[in-house]
Amino acid sequence: MRVFVTGASGWIGSAVVDELFAAGHEVTGLARSDASAAAIEAKGAHVRRGDLDDLDSIRTEAKDAEAVIHLANKHDFSNPAVSNAAERAAVQTIGDALTGTDRPFLLASGVAALTKGRPATEADASPFHGPDSPRGGSENLALEFADRGVRTVSLRFAPTVHGTGDHGFIAIIAAIARQKGVSGYPGNGTNRWAAVHRADAGRLVTLGLDKAPAGTRLHAVAEEGIPTREIAQAIGRAFDLPVTSIAPDDVQDHFGWIGTFFAMDLSATSTATRELLGWTPTGPNLIEDLDAGAYSTP
Repeated sequence: MRVFVTGASGWIGSAVVDELFAAGHEVTGLARSDASAAAIEAKGAHVRRGDLDDLDSIRTEAKDAEAVIHLANKHDFSNPAVSNAAERAAVQTIGDALTGTDRPFLLASGVAALTKGRPATEADASPFHGPDSPRGGSENLALEFADRGVRTVSLRFAPTVHGTGDHGFIAIIAAIARQKGVSGYPGNGTNRWAAVHRADAGRLVTLGLDKAPAGTRLHAVAEEGIPTREIAQAIGRAFDLPVTSIAPDDVQDHFGWIGTFFAMDLSATSTATRELLGWTPTGPNLIEDLDAGAYSTP
């Protein structure tokens, strides 16, 4: 298939592009910079210059493609309204372009705040609706197109998609530990984070493109949940730092904006996803990556 990928040069997107090529697909990636364009071209993919605000480019490529995988996000945590608006507009544009075609539309989402007191499952609907909600309510917006002739599939990634070279949440938490001289965890450290290795996440996306029916929610989750205390202990071992609890009232001050997420329980299962796709994660787990030095280079 001819697949249009937003975020093709990103941490997850570059792994997805590799898997798409391995499966025999043709790829066009959206590139907002010269560096992104060069990275996409180096993999052998076509380049469409533009960003999430360039809705004309997104619309044109979505109409020309036989499938769309939307992974890009502004991730502006200092101004989430801007990120949410851009995400919603891009999803609306892609959905409109694919309406009535029965073509696949896979989009990135997450497992945060789906449930309380238990791991989230694929059966749990997102509580986020409307443009003012997290990610602009993009998952529910996209799934509405499943009734309009679009094979929409939600890709719910674990809060950490880990591996060597990751600059995401775990890398940020590790950087804070180095800066503070102590590896902290929130409260008693029993809240848990789901995790998946980058290579396993990339493979799941390609399997979802081939096999997932319209309206499916997939969980890119290899580990249901690692206690944040164990994450902090592994970071402490990696950088030879003391490990300590951070009182709940001090979490925001100690960790900054990421403290909100690090204090949440973000556990999730992937039983339904594995059964549907025949997906079996094979990469190292998060603690193994930390112990092996995947985050030891600043």
